[in-house]
Amino acid sequence: MSKSAPIRVTVWNENRHEQEHEHVVKLYPRGIHGAVKEGLEENLTAAVDVRTATLDEPEHGLTEEVLGSTDVLTWWGHMAHGDADDEVVERVHRHVLSGMGLIVLHSGHLSKTFTKLMGTTCTLRWRSAQDRELVWTVDPTHAIARGVPHPIIIDGQEMYCEFFDIPAPEELVFISSFSGGEVFRSGCTFRRGHGKIFYFSPGDQDFPVYHHKDIRQVISNAVQWALTDRPRRELPELLQHGTDEFYKDAGCKDTTAVYEETTA
Repeated sequence: MSKSAPIRVTVWNENRHEQEHEHVVKLYPRGIHGAVKEGLEENLTAAVDVRTATLDEPEHGLTEEVLGSTDVLTWWGHMAHGDADDEVVERVHRHVLSGMGLIVLHSGHLSKTFTKLMGTTCTLRWRSAQDRELVWTVDPTHAIARGVPHPIIIDGQEMYCEFFDIPAPEELVFISSFSGGEVFRSGCTFRRGHGKIFYFSPGDQDFPVYHHKDIRQVISNAVQWALTDRPRRELPELLQHGTDEFYKDAGCKDTTAVYEETTA
């Protein structure tokens, strides 16, 4: 992709609460995916090309063609994690390892996609109530923290707190505190294969968090950060390298080909 081309983003949303709960429809008349899309377009304008996909579309809207033309995927789910087709999850997993960026939002921490990439339960403690969340920047030099206040104040939000069963983040960008004294690692980065992943917790369906300008800014920053600088998408390869090849600057050999030659 040309450096001047817009970042191609697919905003994925389970879109089940919006179908079943009237108060969620009032908060998000275009769906949570619509609000996230609006925030990206508001902040990144012509630098982004955003489309949406939802669970009930064929192949959840995440066909091979869609993912192949997606630079960064954002993922929101909650009540229907188990309905995600394993074949689609495997497809997303492969594209992340090959270099597609992934932004996992709020209760997406329990999605099949995120737990597969993390290799842990990704469980946490929570309290569903009208809580106040303060999102503290612990790495102000990070690109994802650019232009956001310290702290971000969210007047109404669901409470998430430790222990959060994830691998140690590569970078911790934000931690959150709540009115009960709880704390949570609310903004974490990971790398899997060639792909960059950001988990960001603020954003429950019962509160208008995705209309919050600072939350929109964080997600927009994360999309820019997650864009790969690799020239093409490809899975990491298993390669064999001889001792003398280091000095000769020779290319590596594909182990599969070597195995086939020696076993023929």
